[in-house]
Amino acid sequence: MIFIIESGSTKSDWVLVDNKSKQTFYKTIGFNPYFHSAEVVASEIRKNKGIMSKENDVTKVFFYGAGCSSDKLNKEISDGLSSIFQNAEVFVEHDLLACAYATYDGRPGISCIIGTGSNSCYYDGQDLTEVVPALGYVLGDEGSGSFFGKFLLSNFLYHKLPEEIHNDFVKTFDISEAEIVSNVYQRDSANVFIASFMPFIVKHKDHAFFNETIIKGLKQFMEVHVCCYENYIETPVHFVGSLSALLENELKTAAQELGIDIQSIIAKPVDNLVNYHIQYILKNQLV
Repeated sequence: MIFIIESGSTKSDWVLVDNKSKQTFYKTIGFNPYFHSAEVVASEIRKNKGIMSKENDVTKVFFYGAGCSSDKLNKEISDGLSSIFQNAEVFVEHDLLACAYATYDGRPGISCIIGTGSNSCYYDGQDLTEVVPALGYVLGDEGSGSFFGKFLLSNFLYHKLPEEIHNDFVKTFDISEAEIVSNVYQRDSANVFIASFMPFIVKHKDHAFFNETIIKGLKQFMEVHVCCYENYIETPVHFVGSLSALLENELKTAAQELGIDIQSIIAKPVDNLVNYHIQYILKNQLV
């Protein structure tokens, strides 16, 4: 049995692969080594009875996660996984590699993540290239849930939301200024908290107050993370993540303004990620 895990900062999608045709799906919170220790990773996994029922049967674990960008950071996740799956080889890689695998169609392409955070890479089927680094929700994450969430929260706290949106925000969340500030500055995973307001923004995305900002933010993402590749005009560009799908029209509008060809928008990349493993990585190990 093999686990393939695609993790953002908010949630993780787990697929247990018995063979090419038998797959079982699970979910946990997202694991990011900037915010979660090995102990937290193990503790959260233990809460999932379905996953724990397979702990002794799993022989390989492929984990792709946000923040997994160095050996030291990867080890935090690897140690947490290894403490659960003691009979398995554990492989931990950056979520960009999962994005590249999930969008690879046999041709070189630019693969982009739009979720709680944002990032991009170029993948030719062999080598992955990242020209511009992801700077996280404080300095970067253009076009992401945390990017737009900050816009919403700051305008709410500054009393600059249109009246109808302000009233709906208060009715929907019933949250005080002190609670917002505490969650942002005093608690872990502030990026996840900020991005959690994205469904509210999507609900009102056609309102003039948000629409221009959304398109501008997505365009800013592409100017930074897509136009940095010399051949971006001639290269297919792919997007993964549920937010990409929810903002599909706005994403296409922003791309058109920059002459960018969006080849695909994949809301749930884990399915394509599993298919890539079966076709390219595990092809001689599964029946």
